[in-house]
Order: sequence, then structure tokens, then C-alpha cells
Amino acid sequence: MKFFIKKMKSETKNRCIVNAGMIPSVVGVFTFFILPFFVVIYYSAINNIGEKRFVFVDNYRNIIHNGAFRIAVTNTLKFTFTAVPLAVILSMFLASLMMENLPFKSQLRTLFLTPLMVPIASIVLIFQVLFSYNGAANDFIRIFGADRVDWLKSKYALVVIVILFLWKNLGYNMILFMSAYASVPRELLDVARLDTSSNVKLFFKVKLRYISPTIVFVTVLSLINSFKIFREIYLLTGDYPYESLYMLQHFMNNTFQSLDYQKLSAAAVLMFDVLVLLIGVLFVIENRYGKDMEE
Repeated sequence: MKFFIKKMKSETKNRCIVNAGMIPSVVGVFTFFILPFFVVIYYSAINNIGEKRFVFVDNYRNIIHNGAFRIAVTNTLKFTFTAVPLAVILSMFLASLMMENLPFKSQLRTLFLTPLMVPIASIVLIFQVLFSYNGAANDFIRIFGADRVDWLKSKYALVVIVILFLWKNLGYNMILFMSAYASVPRELLDVARLDTSSNVKLFFKVKLRYISPTIVFVTVLSLINSFKIFREIYLLTGDYPYESLYMLQHFMNNTFQSLDYQKLSAAAVLMFDVLVLLIGVLFVIENRYGKDMEE
């Protein structure tokens, strides 16, 4: 009996030590993440910081009818729904190639991972050199008789940013998918090859189901990164870029500079809601798709 009492006291003491060690982390998360989130919701529901009169959904109604906000949302969604699927599909395809017996495979992997080691400022400088009016891209298209294009101030501006996003993110996504492919049971693949000799059918019937959690993870990661493309666009074009490059982060940054906290807070809450909705849909799809694999 004394042994069990002593053991319980020891476990309680260890639990108290662990909980005490977690206190700084809990306080930090509450102070820098949870509390500011509720402050933003509060600001989005009042008329101004001085009067602090609740107007509830009026700020949201005003922001939805704001022309600049609509342009920013349209451009952000257009970029996200173009860049994210390409980032997932292309990295999945590259990972599949890297799993084959290709010549210079290790060198190719290093090449795809190189953008991760390049600072943002250097990436921007590279793309300025490539896509400026007198840049390498215009020199290339002139070989085929095309006229020069001011890429970042034309209808092709979004294409340049999509290329930049893919160049920067494909390597890391590819490594994640290579790890997922390596986890597919070899015995299952050998059995599946007895039923079909088609690599396409093998991919959709076996591999795709095993790597579905990685697909969701890479999609969520790419989705978050797509909302962070503001850094590169800002360094390339400044506060007010060509209209097709005016993203939500531009709108929020410019709104912050004008000290319109109510408009900024309402836009931030709406963006958070959309992100949560998209990520929730991805997890629901993954759970439903993976059920038969678990069974």
C-alpha cells in the first residue's frame, strides 16, 4: 500500500512539473495568438476606436461593397485556385519521376531544392532580371518574332507570379511526396501489378489512396503559402501594383497604413473564415476518401 501511495505522489509531482513547464508556452500562445484574435473580432464590430459603439455587421457589409476589396479578393482567389492545384499536381508528378531510376537523380533533387536556400530578395532580383522590359524573357520571345512585353504591368503579370510561386515551392512539396510514395507497402504494389500492368491504374487504385493524407497536407501548406505571396509581389511592384496583382494583403497593408482598423479587422476575419472553410473541406474530402483504405 505504501508503495502505491509513494508511486502516486511521484506521478503527481512529475505531472505538476510538466504542467509548470507548459505554463510559459500557454501564456505565450494566449498573449500573442488567442487574445489578438478576439481583439480583431472586437474591432470589426465597433464603429471606431474612440467611440467604441457596436455596429455588429455594418463593417462587414461595408467591406463587401468596397471596390478595392472586391478586386483584391478576386485576384487572390484567382491566384490561389491556379497556383495551389498546379503546385500539388506538379510536385506529385515530379516526386513520381524521382522515384524512378533516372540518370542524375540526386543532382535533379538538389536543383529543385535550390530555391529554398535562396533569400527572398535574391529571388525577386532574379525575376526582375528575367521579366523586366529588357530582360531575358523578352529576349527569348523576340527569337520567335514577338514584341517585347512589360510582364509585371500587363495581363501576363499573374502568370509571372504563378511561375515564381511554383519555382519556390515545388522542391519542398516534391520531397514530401517522395516520402509518401516510399511509405506505400511494396507487397501491395506487387499484388496490384498482377491485376494491372498500367502505371496509371496502379497510381489511382493504390498509391493515390495511401498518399491522400500527404496530398491534404501539401495542399494546406500550399494554400497558406499562396496567401504569403504578398512579400514577393510587394518587393517586385510596391504598394500599388498592376491591378491583376493587387492581393488581399495589399488591401490590408494599405488599410493599416491609413489606420482604418475597423475595415482591416473585418477583412482579416473574412479571410480567416474562408481559409478555415477551405481547409475544413479538404479534411472532409480526405477523411471520406481514406475510409475504404482504412477498412
